[in-house]
Amino acid sequence: MRKSMFTVFALIAAATLVVSAQKVTEMHPGKGGSPHVRAEWMIDGAAIAIEYGRPSLKGREESQLMPAGRVWRTGADEQTTLITNRTLRFGSLEVPAGTYGIHTLPGETWELIISKREKGWGIPYPEGQDLGRVPMTSGKTAAAVEQLTISIDDTATGGTLKIEWGTTSVSVPFTVGS
Repeated sequence: MRKSMFTVFALIAAATLVVSAQKVTEMHPGKGGSPHVRAEWMIDGAAIAIEYGRPSLKGREESQLMPAGRVWRTGADEQTTLITNRTLRFGSLEVPAGTYGIHTLPGETWELIISKREKGWGIPYPEGQDLGRVPMTSGKTAAAVEQLTISIDDTATGGTLKIEWGTTSVSVPFTVGS
């Protein structure tokens, strides 16, 4: 009985890891040398992908690359892009199925900015095209992260979008709609 219970729990744990696993595909190198990737997840039936350039710190100060109070393209080169086949809800912001730009506003408090612009260069920021903005939770990474990393953690109520670079870690939870 004890052995079969252990087997059941092991199978459940393995299935959970497969469902929330991230798949990362190299797309192309950027003009400045930063690799561009497409990261994909399945969260509560939603196929979610984020395409972004992954710059490295290369000894530079985080505050120089993510200046407080100025909208950041949240990646290198082209605009970071969120693609979803289901509605996502970040706090009060509803993001219908589709393709959107992601920017952030760094500072003492961070904001996630979802843009209606599907594609484009990362700068200048596409003023007037916001779908909406939501606050993010900010903290520090356990260890310094040399290369920008965007990930999604599967949670009991949806997922958490996380952006980490240097010692900065910001996140925002979301739920999946129909």
